[in-house]
Amino acid sequence: MKTRAAVVYEHDAPVVVDTLTLDDPKDHEVLLRMGASGVCHSDLSVVNGTIYYPPPVALGHEGAGVVERVGGKVSYVKPGDHVILSFVTYCEECVMCEMGRVCLCQGIDARKGYLLDDTCRLHNKAGHDIPQMSRIATMSDLAVVPEQALIKIEPEYPLDRAALVGCGVTTGVGAVLRTAQVEPGSTVAVIGAGGVGLNAVQGAKLADAERIIAVDLVERKLNFARQFGATDTVNASEVDPVEAVKELTGGLGVDYAFEAIGSSVTIRQAFDMVRSAGTAVAIGLARREDLVPIPPQELIWSEKKLIGSYYGSSRPRVDMPEYLRLYDEGKLMLDELITKTYGLDQINEAFADMGAGKNARGILALDM
Repeated sequence: MKTRAAVVYEHDAPVVVDTLTLDDPKDHEVLLRMGASGVCHSDLSVVNGTIYYPPPVALGHEGAGVVERVGGKVSYVKPGDHVILSFVTYCEECVMCEMGRVCLCQGIDARKGYLLDDTCRLHNKAGHDIPQMSRIATMSDLAVVPEQALIKIEPEYPLDRAALVGCGVTTGVGAVLRTAQVEPGSTVAVIGAGGVGLNAVQGAKLADAERIIAVDLVERKLNFARQFGATDTVNASEVDPVEAVKELTGGLGVDYAFEAIGSSVTIRQAFDMVRSAGTAVAIGLARREDLVPIPPQELIWSEKKLIGSYYGSSRPRVDMPEYLRLYDEGKLMLDELITKTYGLDQINEAFADMGAGKNARGILALDM
C-alpha cells in the first residue's frame, strides 16, 4: 500500500512530503489511519540533528488515529478503535518496567527508528528503508506501529485534541505532577513557553502552585502562558531572567524551576533560579555535546537538586486517559493549545511558524 509521509532526507534542509510504500502489519503490529499529528520542537530537533537519526527518517511522534487493521497476535485493539500514540515503546518485562518506570524501558534492542523485529515498514521509490521517528512516524496518512505504542481512548475525543496528549501535555504536565511532584502553595518558574512549557504551566496550576512565573524571549508566547495559568512573566530578551525571578520571590528563588527549551544555558538558569534545597527539572533535549556547568561546591552547599524528566515520567496507558478526564472536567486546556491547523504539505511552514513563536501548538490535520 502507499502513504504520504514527512521525511527528513538531509539535516537542516526542508522536509520532503514523499509517497512511500508501506508494508502490512506483522505480529503485534497495527495499521493506523492517522487523524492528527502535533508539530513539536522535538520533530524539528530531528530535522536539525539535535535528536539524531541518520537520514532518511519519517517524522512525527505526537499523534492520534484510528485502527484500520491488526496483525497477528494483537489483543489490545481492534479495527475502528481510536488511539493515542506513545513515542516510548516499552517491553513491560525489564527491571525499569517492573518498577513502573516504563519510559525508561531497557528491554527493547531494536535499532532506533526500526520496529521491534529490527526491520522497517516504510520504503521509498528507490527501495531504501525509511525508519520511523520513535517507531511511530505520526506525520503520515497511514502508519504501521507496535501494539505497545497505543493507548485506547473513547471515540468522542477529537483526534487533534487527543494527539496533544501524546507528547506535549504528558511531557509538560507530567514533569510537574509526576517527576517533581510539586506541592500545593509552591513557587514555580517555567523557562520556555512553547508547547511543553505551556503544559508545565498548566501542570503547576493543577498542582495548586501559588506563583507560576513563565520565562521566554517572545512576548506572544508569554501572553499564551498567562492564558494557561502563569501569574507572572519575564521577558528574557529585556532582563536577566535569573535576577528577575529572584526579585519576584523576594531574593529567595523559586521552589521548582522547569526548563523546557533544551540548552545548557537555560538549564543552568533553572538551577540558579531555585532556592536552596529547591529542585530544577530539565525537560528539553539539548544537543548531545552540550554540557551543563554546575559548580560542585554550590551543589553541595545549597542542597539544590537538578533532575531530568523524560516524557513526564509517564505511564502512558494510565496517565493519558487521566489527562483526557481532566480535559472533560475543564481542568486541562486542550482546545486553546491549538493555534493553527496545517495540511501535511504545509509541514515546512508549520516548522517556520513554530520557530517564530507564532503558535502555542500547530497541528497537522491528516484524515480528520
